[in-house]
Amino acid sequence: MRSKILSLISIIRLAGLAVAALAMWGFATIAEEVLEKETYAFDKSILLYLRSLHTPLRDRIMLAFTSLGEPNLLLALSVSLGIILWVRKHRSEATTIAVTGAGAVGLNLLLKKLFARARPQLWERVVDVRFYSFPSGHAMISMVIYGLLGYFLGSRFPKQRWWIYCLTVVLVAGIGLSRLYLGVHWPTDVIAGYTAGLVWLIACILSLEVWKQFRSVSAPSEEEFLSPEPSQEMTND
Repeated sequence: MRSKILSLISIIRLAGLAVAALAMWGFATIAEEVLEKETYAFDKSILLYLRSLHTPLRDRIMLAFTSLGEPNLLLALSVSLGIILWVRKHRSEATTIAVTGAGAVGLNLLLKKLFARARPQLWERVVDVRFYSFPSGHAMISMVIYGLLGYFLGSRFPKQRWWIYCLTVVLVAGIGLSRLYLGVHWPTDVIAGYTAGLVWLIACILSLEVWKQFRSVSAPSEEEFLSPEPSQEMTND
């Protein structure tokens, strides 16, 4: 039984590492193109197309989506959920969501300072933005926090798992699209935010699952704990 669990851990690790490696490759490729300023035509064409789609109703919808991806809101959400899980004795999950949220915010700020990319100014903005553009904090942090929340809910409600996952994808995608629609990020900012967030999300989920599997394997079962020691007579036989 333990060997099967250990094999499952290895498979989960390999699959997660493969996806994370692919996402890291994607981020590195985009970052190189951005540093060499070879994405401007691509970025500009998409933003100008989205600008042509503006209507008052779509403006309100996109403002609602972008508000759900505010880094401060997401950080507060992760801290609140961490406290609730800790009080309810789910210590591993509480620690994971706290580390995930704080790590995502810190990593995003570090990457923004490292690349120091200016935000687009193709039209007058309707939202106030500060700091650098690459990668998108809304895209990256929403991928991490909502992704982890979707993972927790999917594990808690397995029958509704795929609905939860689909709604999570729609929410995260809507947040990223809203940043482009409002003209506060280049498309490559959002794509890079998603890839960087995916790497961090996978790393945190794998760490949690490996730890939980390790505890389940290392802890003796109740039957083993309660079973009597074999008698000396039986041993001699």
